[in-house]
Amino acid sequence: MGFIDIELFATLDLVGQGPGGPEEDPIGFPFSGWQAPLMNETAGAQVAAAYEGTDALLLGRRTYDIFAAHWPHQDDEFARLFNSIPKYVASRGMPQLSWAGSTQLGPDLAAAVREIRERHERIKVVGSLNLVQTLLHERLFDRIDLWLHPIMLGVGKKVFDHGVVPSNLTLLEPPATCPTGTVYLRYGLAAGVPATGDMTAG
Repeated sequence: MGFIDIELFATLDLVGQGPGGPEEDPIGFPFSGWQAPLMNETAGAQVAAAYEGTDALLLGRRTYDIFAAHWPHQDDEFARLFNSIPKYVASRGMPQLSWAGSTQLGPDLAAAVREIRERHERIKVVGSLNLVQTLLHERLFDRIDLWLHPIMLGVGKKVFDHGVVPSNLTLLEPPATCPTGTVYLRYGLAAGVPATGDMTAG
């Protein structure tokens, strides 16, 4: 059975909306592209390393449309990877799947994700916050790569809105930092649910 890895870019107040560029959310969100001024070679190398071994992408409709309009026209490391591997799209509508290797998932999203998990070794979920909420709620993930950036926006969709169920996670490697103050955290899903205790005991 393959692994599902969720890649999340968030502000310190956990806003994950529109990090990549102004075209991601051009209406109603004033900070699209907030990640760009904080990117550097260190962060770029961290992101590139996180995609090693990826053999499928799992995307929500909006992220898919952004990627499909961009990556087929690029020629770099990410473009070569993204253009060559299967892309699975979670959408209730009828998306135009013009990007080679794209497949729409069926209406039972959890079942469809479990099925593609049997066919791939390393599945990456990028952006796609609505999809992420479903995967978190169904515990259909194995790892979360979280980049926390040193800004707060006060508005925008949060990365963990409405999708979280009680879960234990384990830190898989020491936190890494960037010169801009971004912190990279890699967590794996662990068994059980959070325990409780009494700090005043003893």
